[in-house]
Amino acid sequence: MAVNLPLPVAADLKPVAGVELGYAEAGIRKPNRKDLLVIKLAETATVSGVFTTNRFCAAPVQVCKAHLEGVRLSNSPIRALVINTGNANAGTGETGLANANATCDALAELLQCEAAQILPFSTGVILEPLPVERVKAGMPQAIANLKGDNWYQAAEAIMTTDTQPKAASRTVVINGHTITLTGISKGAGMIKPNMATMLGFLAMDAKVSQRVLDHLVKQAADRSFNCITIDGDTSTNDSFMLIASGASALEVTDTESPEYAALAAAVIDLSQELAQKIVRDGEGATKFITVTVEDGKNSEECRKIAYSIGHSPLVKTAFFASDPNLGRILAAVGYAGIDDLDVSKLNLYLDDVLVAKQGGRNPDYREEDGQRVMKQSEITIRVKLARGMAKATIWTCDLSHDYVSINADYRS
Repeated sequence: MAVNLPLPVAADLKPVAGVELGYAEAGIRKPNRKDLLVIKLAETATVSGVFTTNRFCAAPVQVCKAHLEGVRLSNSPIRALVINTGNANAGTGETGLANANATCDALAELLQCEAAQILPFSTGVILEPLPVERVKAGMPQAIANLKGDNWYQAAEAIMTTDTQPKAASRTVVINGHTITLTGISKGAGMIKPNMATMLGFLAMDAKVSQRVLDHLVKQAADRSFNCITIDGDTSTNDSFMLIASGASALEVTDTESPEYAALAAAVIDLSQELAQKIVRDGEGATKFITVTVEDGKNSEECRKIAYSIGHSPLVKTAFFASDPNLGRILAAVGYAGIDDLDVSKLNLYLDDVLVAKQGGRNPDYREEDGQRVMKQSEITIRVKLARGMAKATIWTCDLSHDYVSINADYRS
């Protein structure tokens, strides 16, 4: 069950002019479930993305990168995205690439555009061939119900082990123009920074140049989807896509402009909400944990320490049990790889409770105070390094019995 994560309300998810979404039940892995999504874009749209760093990146990721590079060279716009769940089309070699390209060919024929104007995405089981004929057979149904207000159904169509759809909207007024932003995400396991088994699609109706959008998608990812971890596994299929439909009169062409600053703030805010929804719905999660490392020499060392804590199975299982075995946090700090760290200056807080002071147990710390905090569903771990002004924050969850069960039974 997700941690303090209410279901999105379909009526609250705002249509984005220039973006239509259609879904189908293609039977890719299981019958009677939405498992195919088509997102059709206006010709004025610009699209940019960031992808997994896994060297075994999936065939659709490879095709997406190639098609986006082609856009930059040809100025031929991306016209549609196609996403299937149930099969990752990863670890599938040349056959997988052929199937990803065949998916693009089929949708391009239906939409009367070029295959290079289609971006394919897949999520699900690795090392199994994509049932491409089922994907192709489901496309007419998805195209038939293309609508601007299908965001809730779109969020359902990209789920795998997620327990609920993840979607949210924002509106922001910039220079007198009301800009609408809506996004969806999926992911519950195989989640680690540098993208994870997650897909994120965020659309807005602003007009944004390709160069600016390329900058913005990286900035947003680094502040959101690259700040989450569930189990320390980096997936083969991660993708976060940013779409600017160009339907609004607002045009952003300069990353130094006030318009960019306002738009970036809205994109980052929505991206963080979508990323945190993934953690809250982590496989078997019962606790949502914020890890903040402060007073470091630079943000990179703060992030390394935060990730070391967030990845530790010993830390995560202690939080599941509400067991204040908090020396595990200090151990994770110690092996984070900061060779010149002076641990004698370190302070550790659990919410408002000072646990460790100047590198050792706080004389005033009482275990019942630690347990009080650990029984909460939302917890903040704060580490103060006393060596500078830098700071970093990540979000993670506990590790429960259910995580093992979900992943042991995933292919059943």
